[in-house]
Amino acid sequence: MGNCCSDVAGGRAAVGGSGAAAGNDAVDHFLKSRGMYSSQMELSFSATNLRDRDVLSKSDPILIGYTKGKDGTLAEVFRTEVVLNSLNPTWITKHVITFQFEAVQTLVFHAYDVDTQFHNIDVKMLKLEELQFLGEASCVLSEVVTRPSRSLTLDLLFREDPTMSGNPRHCGQLIVHAEECISSKSTVEMVLRCSDLEHKDLFSKSDPFLLISKIVEVGLPIPVCKTEVLKNDHNPVWKPIYLSIQQVGSKVLKSQLFVDKFSQSSQWTFLDYLAGGCELNFMVAVDFTASNGNPRLPDSLHYLDPSGRLNAYQRAILEVGEVLKFYDSDKRFPAWGFGARPIDGPVSHCFNLNGSNNHSEVDGIQGIMTAYTSALYNVSLAGPTLFGPVISNAALIASQSPANGGKKYFVLLIITDGVVTDLQETKDAIVKASDLPLSILIVGVGGADFKEMEILDADKGERLESSSGRVASRDIVQFMSFRDVQSGEIAVVQALLAELPTQFLSYMRSREDIQPNI
Repeated sequence: MGNCCSDVAGGRAAVGGSGAAAGNDAVDHFLKSRGMYSSQMELSFSATNLRDRDVLSKSDPILIGYTKGKDGTLAEVFRTEVVLNSLNPTWITKHVITFQFEAVQTLVFHAYDVDTQFHNIDVKMLKLEELQFLGEASCVLSEVVTRPSRSLTLDLLFREDPTMSGNPRHCGQLIVHAEECISSKSTVEMVLRCSDLEHKDLFSKSDPFLLISKIVEVGLPIPVCKTEVLKNDHNPVWKPIYLSIQQVGSKVLKSQLFVDKFSQSSQWTFLDYLAGGCELNFMVAVDFTASNGNPRLPDSLHYLDPSGRLNAYQRAILEVGEVLKFYDSDKRFPAWGFGARPIDGPVSHCFNLNGSNNHSEVDGIQGIMTAYTSALYNVSLAGPTLFGPVISNAALIASQSPANGGKKYFVLLIITDGVVTDLQETKDAIVKASDLPLSILIVGVGGADFKEMEILDADKGERLESSSGRVASRDIVQFMSFRDVQSGEIAVVQALLAELPTQFLSYMRSREDIQPNI
């Protein structure tokens, strides 16, 4: 379905489709905030050295798969067939799962031995309490897809009495292998135009843009792409747009819409780059300005609750970090603070959160949390709120990636309670960084009016322009107010990370010298 509309505000700055940067920057923000990037993965399973529970023959194993919710509950999602008489089974049954980059998808596997008396029963009807337990294993889907071979070997563990503490016994290994479904790699390029559009404006020609939707099974149109706005044009020809086969689905084009080009091709996907050795390196910068309030008082945004309840800064670090850590091999993360006065020093707008004068990296997400807590006791909150120094510092690190093989992409998380003071300097830093392997996630906490911050996010306005007139080569910023999502149905991490794979691909595909080694 294609609809041609005239409305500059509605169309926003949908920049699309240069040949190098496949992927449409104009994807509707409503959909992006709900996680547009997804890929269908087919999981295969085999095991080695299983426990032998049969007397006169070997075990007859079956594998049961579950997804684990945030509350720890398990939901069964598949059962394999029963492999007869084998301690090293390779199951034929596959499980197709949608990989969601912005979510931590925990999978749990239970292996059972099926006695002969149950062999003629459909596996869906088997009662697990009547089977003999062989062992269990668990992993996060991200751990599988980031392996160069997309295969992950897990130890199967068995505890004689689940209610008793103590170390479980190792009883074999489970191998999980992931393959990206072919449809996830297929991309469609389209060049679209309209002719003789009707007048919608009183004193000028229309300003048309094209909204493309697909019809889902229930008959509802779901928007998947928007073109750029062409001002004062009744015969518009839009830049090429690029869509995955999953986005395209089946189309019915309405109105006087002409498809001048329609081509389908296969290209490297986000998961291909990960399997080929590319990494996402996490960095964080925390706002320590005085507007956060005295950290010792309960009304402060930096208050450390004795009950263990996390404040907004801790939540943002934990939720984003727990997703991104799987894509960083050494799990050493640069962490900075800004807007505070370290002991016996002037106000700093980029200081190492760990207190070191030499290095900014800490070990793991827990290292960031510990450094943040320690900093609250060792700095005096001050101001103003400046983003320029931390962005420039992150950009300096990111600029070294191409010289080191180009396999590292950096993600800077900035958490702040107020509107940035150095807006133009921040714009200049972002525009300069738009050519680098860097994305910037900004989380606004507290009750401030963050409307001005949305200027930095190209989803909600024109591409950023520097003081010298240079326009950002791509959108690298995603802003989200904690307040806006806390009452909604999506998590902060989903809203923030939904665009990241697209931003990653826009950079990687613009660099012909960076190819995944798969």
